[in-house]
Amino acid sequence: MFASCADPKTLEGLAWLLCYLSSGKHLLFYLSFGTVLALLAVTAPIALLFGFGGALAARSRIAPLRWFGKIYTSMVRGVPDIIFFLFVPIALDQGFEWLRAKMWCDPSLPIRQGNEFVVCAAAKLPLSTAPDWVHQLYGVFLAVVAFSIVFGAFAANVLRGAMDAVPKAQLETAEAYGMSSGQVSRRILIPQMWTYALPGLGNLWMILVKATPLLFILGVEDIVYWARELGGSKTSAYAYPHPDWRIYYFLAILVFYLLMTWVSERIFDRLRTRLSRGQATAAGEAMRKAAT
Repeated sequence: MFASCADPKTLEGLAWLLCYLSSGKHLLFYLSFGTVLALLAVTAPIALLFGFGGALAARSRIAPLRWFGKIYTSMVRGVPDIIFFLFVPIALDQGFEWLRAKMWCDPSLPIRQGNEFVVCAAAKLPLSTAPDWVHQLYGVFLAVVAFSIVFGAFAANVLRGAMDAVPKAQLETAEAYGMSSGQVSRRILIPQMWTYALPGLGNLWMILVKATPLLFILGVEDIVYWARELGGSKTSAYAYPHPDWRIYYFLAILVFYLLMTWVSERIFDRLRTRLSRGQATAAGEAMRKAAT
């Protein structure tokens, strides 16, 4: 990165270490932390949207919607997460390539050849000629979908329980004042449920944060990939030879996740305090007594 780092063999001590830590691969390692944060920033609202839709579907008066909501939450919660993290990307990838094969490939050639799924080069997604960042972005997209489906099911269960926890007397009072079912949901049920849902959603956020290393098994060059790649022992064939330093790289990742969870806890504590203010809950009652 710096002109003084042109010949690593002439460096020693702190200068060697600074050049080593500012090399091109280390810059990719640092950027991979941003990949994790971007994944969280995109996945969390999508999973919450999935969860909200699943919770409303499970409470619906329309039988097919109610069945769909209950099957979605029960099926995803009953299968190990890693199965979905592997199945969803593969299924989506093959589905996209199957559609592209129908458009761009010779229809006389079968796509399923025994146990093999084979499409022509034009149907590959991404194309083999695409730059590396396109392959990485496509992998992150598949990961976002997989994470959203899995954590959306857990969020649906949390939100459904929170909706059931809202005192029915409040809903009945709103109906007595002439509100429609939609108005009751928008003005009473949904605003009130967040104070009950927040603890469960906070736990789901922590689990989502800790699940981000699964990006590694989906082929995305995340922090775990680079920690293993950079930390492994390097011989004199490399520009910066060193012994096995993986423990230091994974220690840095450990600190990163501890910092993430610590900041998350502080944020959720503030949200919980704000949402509990004025509510007919144990936390709200404790705040009223403390104020007096």
